[in-house]
Amino acid sequence: MKKILITGSQGFIGSYLCMQFLNNGYEVIGIDNFSKYGPVARPHDNHPNFTLIEMDVRDLDNIRHLPTKLLDVDYIIAGAAMIGGISYFHKYAYDLLATNERILASTFDLAINLFTKHKLKKILVVSSSMVFENTQVYPTPEDEIEKCPPPLSTYGFQKLSCEYFCKGAYEQYGLPYTIVRPFNCVGVGEEEAIGEHNITSGNIELMLSHVLPDLINKVLKGQNPLHILGTGDQVRCYTNGKDIAKGIFLALESPAAENEDFNISTSKAISVFELASEVWKQLIPDKKFAYVLEDGYKYDVQKRIPDVTKAQKLLNFTASITIEESIKEVVEYMTNKKLEV
Repeated sequence: MKKILITGSQGFIGSYLCMQFLNNGYEVIGIDNFSKYGPVARPHDNHPNFTLIEMDVRDLDNIRHLPTKLLDVDYIIAGAAMIGGISYFHKYAYDLLATNERILASTFDLAINLFTKHKLKKILVVSSSMVFENTQVYPTPEDEIEKCPPPLSTYGFQKLSCEYFCKGAYEQYGLPYTIVRPFNCVGVGEEEAIGEHNITSGNIELMLSHVLPDLINKVLKGQNPLHILGTGDQVRCYTNGKDIAKGIFLALESPAAENEDFNISTSKAISVFELASEVWKQLIPDKKFAYVLEDGYKYDVQKRIPDVTKAQKLLNFTASITIEESIKEVVEYMTNKKLEV
């Protein structure tokens, strides 16, 4: 049985990754300190092949005190990060850079040790579409990373930095890597992030981890007209977490992915306005869609549209879940959660 270490295993994308690898016969070791949401229950928690180590990834540098089972992992997915909604980009501009650099350095120190002295085969780093913050090329291919200006936000810059960790560890130690850039993950399991509870949009507190749960939350609470941040023309490619996990799984296992980078995303682009309209239609179809616009945020990138050709050709990966299906899934999750409270 192959063994994988997933940092940030209890997070939003991390929980999808755990189920993907468990369902494909892996033993999964997760590391998380519940810093984003606080203690949460995840579907994979009680799986017989899952082990959770509750700790801060920054403490991985002391390998002498780590559990023995960490020493014989075949792969590492570096997914742990301080991350939140767009308000984080402003509120925690320094911490997003400093904390995440320490997390990555600690993870790579472990990976280099396990590669050079044990049996680690590869590290896969979860980067972000925010590395393309300043591109003007759409759809954006992977090699645009070598041409476009670096990100202006500290979050985007740090995500670019994590890709350089891969390159540096490979150049100096020969550690194989794969870089994946998910685009706007949507799905179930997102909670309110700690530290984001004091911002309102109209009369409703924002759930700023991602735009979809925020819009659903406001409609569920009866906000009419619906408040939309920015112009509503911001374009995104909302990709279901199950598709992202599938793409990452293929990237980890494929020999063609070694020392390569991939956009992992749907190719379907829609505006925030279109997203809001679809949420409204699914929740209150008998009412006419009504909205007002609010001032957006400085780092609210207007377009994120990936070129997905490379993942299709090298990994045989294509996202299959539609945005309408994803909205329905999240609506059901949030509605049931509201009823349980």
